[in-house]
Amino acid sequence: MILVDSCGWLEYLADGPHAGAYAKAIEKTADVLVPTVCILEVFKKVLQERGEGPALEAAALMQQGRVAELDAGLAMNAAKLGAELGLPLADAVILATARAHDAVVLTQDAHFKRLPGVRFVSS
Repeated sequence: MILVDSCGWLEYLADGPHAGAYAKAIEKTADVLVPTVCILEVFKKVLQERGEGPALEAAALMQQGRVAELDAGLAMNAAKLGAELGLPLADAVILATARAHDAVVLTQDAHFKRLPGVRFVSS
């Protein structure tokens, strides 16, 4: 199972230079894990840049994957990881979610570089 980080979804949706690195995972919806925090981040960014219609379309696409809700246990695990690894809140939730579901994080976010269980997309 692959967890595509928010930056990967945004890259894919914008057809950016690294969109292809994320396309295979995103388009195989049965195997893509989608934390609710990624839906939040992507919806907000698309809403700000392109409006509500495209933001709703992006959220609908993301929800075709396996949505992982943030519950109390996962939140506490994320807090521990964030403190231990110095990760921002959303990144800690993403990593904790991936670990809870035995998923690999696919990202180009430098906060994840060199962490176990991460496939880093280089520029």
